[in-house]
Amino acid sequence: MPDLVLFQPDIPGNTGTLIRLAACLDFNLHIIEPAGFRLDDINLKRAGMDYLELTKLVRHDDWTCFEEWRRDKSRRLMLLTTRGSVDLYETEFKPDDLIMLGRESSGVPEPVHIAANCSVLIPMHNDARSINMALSGALVMGEALRQTRSFPPAAR
Repeated sequence: MPDLVLFQPDIPGNTGTLIRLAACLDFNLHIIEPAGFRLDDINLKRAGMDYLELTKLVRHDDWTCFEEWRRDKSRRLMLLTTRGSVDLYETEFKPDDLIMLGRESSGVPEPVHIAANCSVLIPMHNDARSINMALSGALVMGEALRQTRSFPPAAR
């Protein structure tokens, strides 16, 4: 199943929302430090509610540690970016993909762009700058889980 990766997130509410999404859809969520908040931040807890215990959260000390881990595991890095070259709905996701979202305030640095195997773009109105990080994460993970048939079984 694809994993979602947050590069140095700086808005706790967005991260909390994605923690909740990861718990509900049962995918791994990676956070590359440093984050702009502590994991006990009140806004993170408010957005993530009590889902932190259900989330498969993986923390990486920094980009170098993450990149060493990723290369050791031979996993593709799919970077979601406004500079993307491949439309989200033309992207072919694989079960072991790592889908990365950049920092809300500044995206990702050039070495991350260079390391990415694919730069993915969400199609949107030309006059719009970007979509909220948590909403972008939900869109891309929904598509990746659909393509890889990785949604958890529906409770009945």
